[in-house]
Amino acid sequence: MAISANADALKDQIAPTGKLRIAIAISPAGGAFWSTRTENGYAGVPVDLGREMAAQLGVPVDYVVHQNSGQITDAASSNSWDITFLPKDPERETKMTFGPIYEVADATYIVKPGSAIANFAALDQDGVKVAAVNATTTMRGAIAHLKHAKVTGYQTYDEIFNLLKSGEIDAFALSRDQLNAMAKKIPGSRVLDETFKQTVTAVAVPLNHPLAAAFATRFMTDAIANGTLRKAYDNNGLKGTPVRTGVK
Repeated sequence: MAISANADALKDQIAPTGKLRIAIAISPAGGAFWSTRTENGYAGVPVDLGREMAAQLGVPVDYVVHQNSGQITDAASSNSWDITFLPKDPERETKMTFGPIYEVADATYIVKPGSAIANFAALDQDGVKVAAVNATTTMRGAIAHLKHAKVTGYQTYDEIFNLLKSGEIDAFALSRDQLNAMAKKIPGSRVLDETFKQTVTAVAVPLNHPLAAAFATRFMTDAIANGTLRKAYDNNGLKGTPVRTGVK
């Protein structure tokens, strides 16, 4: 994609340090949002998209690591990152500007090994302990959904995984695809059939960066159309996962 005549102004806004700083969150969860550590750096859909975006701009890429999407959101006003790819919700729209949605995920719960909980009605009872990744759209959705069960936020996926495996919590709220993968690692756990919300993931830039927002929107529109996003999915364990760009 040709960079327009205001290339210098764009670079000053989207890469003020001379590098394109991509905010990513690290976890073994995988999927369209989470990235993972590798021997040579990082891997994930946001990693691939960020690298391609930096190449189009003609600047180096730099990955700014966080533990979860809530931390990325909190850092939006600190000038510590330039571009990110993360779940979108109304609260986050007050802190950053979003571009096209590139993933729609169904959120549900996984219950601990041996649990008798089989549906949402059985889950939403006094004394039931539900975990979510802190300050995320899924956590806010679970709090709104559950009227009796207690939802507690934790900083990392790994921490919640271990609590569920040991039976210290009753359930974990996350996207169905990630929970299905988790269930294979925790024998006896079960992913509930119902869905309590759909989480949409999109490219985002800090507020008041109109040139950066316009570039990110063009980039993602092209990436969806020309196969760049499909390639990023395929490179990161999502070959069987369709690209979903709208809520049903």
